Amino acid sequence: MTSPTLRAGYAPVNGLRMYYEVHGTGAPLVVLHGAYMTVDLLGGLVSELAGHQRVIAPELQGHGHTADSGRPLSYEGMADDVAALLAHLGISQADVLGYSMGGAVALQLAIRHPQVVRKLVVASASCNSEGVYPELLEGIEQMTPEVFDGTPWKEAYDRVAPNPEEFGVLVDRLKALDLEVMNWPAEAIQAIRAPTLLIVGDADIVRPEHAVELFRLLGGGVAGDLTGLPAARLAVLPGTTHTAVLDRASWLRPMILEFLDAPLPEGTAARAAVEAGINRDTPGRMNDERRPAVQL
Repeated sequence: MTSPTLRAGYAPVNGLRMYYEVHGTGAPLVVLHGAYMTVDLLGGLVSELAGHQRVIAPELQGHGHTADSGRPLSYEGMADDVAALLAHLGISQADVLGYSMGGAVALQLAIRHPQVVRKLVVASASCNSEGVYPELLEGIEQMTPEVFDGTPWKEAYDRVAPNPEEFGVLVDRLKALDLEVMNWPAEAIQAIRAPTLLIVGDADIVRPEHAVELFRLLGGGVAGDLTGLPAARLAVLPGTTHTAVLDRASWLRPMILEFLDAPLPEGTAARAAVEAGINRDTPGRMNDERRPAVQL
């Protein structure tokens, strides 16, 4: 399945010149990449989903075409950038999918800007440092830029970054982000009102126990036959490592699209908006295809 890029441009947000691509048509779905990645490295996931709705795929601070601004790198700051991008595009609400680092950004977007997120898909992400295996953090501590030589991540960065010589800076910033103690309050996760689909590989860097913990915080882990289905869902991909999650695009497409197409549970802000007659694609309110882009 292919989906031609409808538009590629830059948006001025929070001191960044943020690069983004738009694929497909229909209701907006924001797709957020992982650390060291570009939109291209999301592979078939974008094209699989763009056959169903309009995919907006930005490159986050310091990644790909988006030059670093010199400010500290944080999940909260990147979430604010995504919210500002949507405001720039005239989109007041969208579905949001984030992978790895992008998954943590998506969680913060739902925490900090709840009105923006209709439904949330979080793949291979944690909300605290204990959510990943400790040996991963030990390996990150020893990481150098040379580790990436010859990898798809370094090759993609060299190909599109405005300042390719700053790859070492990106490594240092991401190491600092990964090694900073992360302990988001349970109350902040529980306050997320967007229906959420959690996805994790059974051999992921995210511990399965943490995925279940996060699932429960979001309202999952109940006897659905007795209580009804919760707004949260959990999918564990068999035989799947962290990096291989993106190779499962053909698995992910039907489960993600079924989740996004399902009726909104009663009591959610997004459901209230629908009942009030607010359409995500109302021209002049939600439809970003009429808005000019800053072209490459």
